[in-house]
Parts: sequence; C-alpha cells; structure tokens
Amino acid sequence: VENHVVGAPCGVMDQMTSACGEANKLLAMVCQPAEVLGLVDIPDHIRFWGIDSGIKHSVGGADYKSVRVGAFMGREVIRSIALSFFSQSSSANGVAHDEPEEDCVKLFEAEGSLDYLCNLSPHRYEALYGKMLPESMFGDAFLEKYANHHDPVTVIDKTRNYGVRAAARHPIYENFRVQAFKALLTSATSDDQLTSLGELLYQCHYSYSACGLGSDGTDRLVQLIQEVQHVKASKSAEGTLYGAKITGGGSGGTVCVIGRNSLRSSEKILEIQRRYKAATGYLPIIFEGSSPGAGKFGYLRIRRRIPSHQT
Repeated sequence: VENHVVGAPCGVMDQMTSACGEANKLLAMVCQPAEVLGLVDIPDHIRFWGIDSGIKHSVGGADYKSVRVGAFMGREVIRSIALSFFSQSSSANGVAHDEPEEDCVKLFEAEGSLDYLCNLSPHRYEALYGKMLPESMFGDAFLEKYANHHDPVTVIDKTRNYGVRAAARHPIYENFRVQAFKALLTSATSDDQLTSLGELLYQCHYSYSACGLGSDGTDRLVQLIQEVQHVKASKSAEGTLYGAKITGGGSGGTVCVIGRNSLRSSEKILEIQRRYKAATGYLPIIFEGSSPGAGKFGYLRIRRRIPSHQT
C-alpha cells in the first residue's frame, strides 16, 4: 500500500515492529522481503530511550527516495563488476585470489545476481567493489551504461546526480553492525559490552548521515549524548549513556539512546532534554524501553455512544 498507493518507497521495518514487537525485547528481522527471526531479551542492566528531535521526516521525501535510488544503482554496478570478474575467471586458467579457483568463480557468479546489498560481506565489498563504485552518478549516465536499476518503486531522474558509494555501502555495513549488536547484547555483562554497543549505534548514525539522511536536530541530540558520555568518563567510574543513533527513515525523527539501566542515566536523559530545548526552543518527547505490538497488545475498538433519547 505505502509503495504503490501512497508512493512512499519504504520497507516494512516499522510495520513489522508495530505488529510483532514485545515488551522488554528487541525484534530481530530480515527484510528480504519480510521475515521475523525472533526476539532478543533486553538485559536488565541495559535501557533504551527514544528522544524526539521535533523535526518531521518523510520516507516519501526527496532525500529518502534519492538515497534509495543511489543504493539500487550501487547494487547494479556491483553486479556488473562481479559478472565481469566471473567472465574473466571462467575463461582464464586461474585468478589471483586467496580462494581456490572454483570457489572464487562461484562467489563472483553469486555476486553477479546479488539480490540485497546487505548479503554482500564487508570484506568482499572492500576487497573488490568499494574502490570501483563511483562516488556519485547522474541519472542519464547510469541509464546509458546500465539501462535499469531494477527497483519497482522508484524512478531515476535523468537530470539528478545521485550519491552511489555511501548509499550502497550503508546496508552492507549496517547488516554487520546489527549482527554484532545482537551478539553483544547477549554476551557477558561488562563496561566493554556497553561501550561496544554504544559505538555500534554511533557508527550507524554517521553512516546514515553520510548517505544524506541526517538532520541538524538529530545530530545535535547525538552530540549531546557524546558530551554527557565523555564528561562522565572523567568524573565517574560507572558510565551512564553509551551511544545513540538516528532511527527510521532519517532526515529528522527520533534518536535512539542506549545506556545503563539506572536512575543517573534517566537524570542524564532529562538533562539532554533540557539542553536541547535551550538550544532549539523545542522540548523533546522522551520514550523509554520497548512496548508490545498489535500481536500482543491487540486492539481497542472505539464505539460512538448514542444518547438514550436518540434511540
């Protein structure tokens, strides 16, 4: 409906979370196109907050659309490079790679029909494709060389210059970061665990911003989190807040924060709320924890009460 009726080129992450989420858990999913992998308990010593930047975003906006187009362009370029490598490997008596020849050929063949960018591992991207991807590309130049970006819900503007490398790189590394985050969340409790989880959120945030999907408000909130984090490091042995990232479609919206589940952490969140209002004039709404989706919560039926004298 959103893709073809509303015209918003979004995925299904928000819809799946709203339907399948559970309280005090994170939802693991793969959007290929929509598969729930399970739920991950949020450890008792960890807490998540959402801080609203007050900046409205829209996945139907020009920024989101252009970044999606850039990502699909990047996938098409990677496919083309992989098929070129596959052709060379198939016709030659060997290629200069660490893998055995047969396995190397199979990898190129699979990458030549890559369905989702996140299925390409970061090390393969860096070793073979990253430096060959253009930083950006005009729509007409792309169409002349590749004919189609094979995205059913966006159209390439021939006159527009699309960012390609950052948009393609983001899902490749984001998938790795999500897997690392899930593994760390279930690891032994330690300061290193929290620091690493927070660092992954920061990396997510700056990768999204590099695509062009950041905003002044969300960047300001993330900066405030960092200021609180680094000030505490010099004054207290126990940390409070450890990381933050922009969420959803970007270009505004809410920032997700991870921290220690403690009263002091909540006090720091309120301090950030006050400082953001002082800087922007907007008092952000704060969300805490996770809540049940429609599958657990159910729904409320709102019925109009008709006065008895009208019956």
